[in-house]
Amino acid sequence: MNTQTTPSPQFYLTAPATCPYLPHEMERKVFTHLVGPRAAEMNDILTQGGFRRSQNIAYRPACEACRACVSVRILAQEFEPTKSMKRVLASNSDIIATEFPAQPSSEQYSLFRRYLDYRHQQGGMSDMTVLDYAIMVEDTHVNTKIIEYRRREEGSGLETRPKGELLAAALTDTMSDGLSMVYSYFNPDLDRRSLGTFMILDHVRRTRALGLPHVYLGYWVQGSRKMDYKTRFQPQEHLTPRGWERFDPSSLEDDPQD
Repeated sequence: MNTQTTPSPQFYLTAPATCPYLPHEMERKVFTHLVGPRAAEMNDILTQGGFRRSQNIAYRPACEACRACVSVRILAQEFEPTKSMKRVLASNSDIIATEFPAQPSSEQYSLFRRYLDYRHQQGGMSDMTVLDYAIMVEDTHVNTKIIEYRRREEGSGLETRPKGELLAAALTDTMSDGLSMVYSYFNPDLDRRSLGTFMILDHVRRTRALGLPHVYLGYWVQGSRKMDYKTRFQPQEHLTPRGWERFDPSSLEDDPQD
């Protein structure tokens, strides 16, 4: 008789800390480590259960008095871009997107640093060094890629690493049911390109090509303006106490218009 037990993840709870999204709120997180031969399987299960991955940690909010953070995933096979999204695709038609193993570069860090200094000067990642960035990219036990978005140049063709200015990048996990956008960043001086939207649209395209159903966007926080963009990508599902449910955008008081 086989008496071996299957290793189970151990979960831990963080101490209360100031919420980065909603004023006057405190956040706590429950987390576990994603290591070993079952890391990819556990990442799938936990992401489908509302967790997010950061390096070799899977975490989700466990706040005592607030349930504002809601896991969001796009239904990729049903998705149709809006008119404004089609304009974003057209304005970025000169971009080449190339997928690489999860390996950092000085060029990536330079763009990442520029993005943080412009967009997140007071955030928890604001003091990240080049070593911190390398760990963020490399410290993964799951199927992680980094996708680089470069301006197309003459002669870039099909080289291993295309030429052209690096405009944006996305750290992405491939799971059994879709793609999970772990972290993305872009040149903050190119607002007219809407590169954040463009990267999400590109992930929808990639997910459809793989024949998978979902693009995981992380948490939407109603009341946090920096998270409003996530509800624009319809149809989508939100994780509720009853499980994943289709979201009705008309339920928002300030429904974003196209």
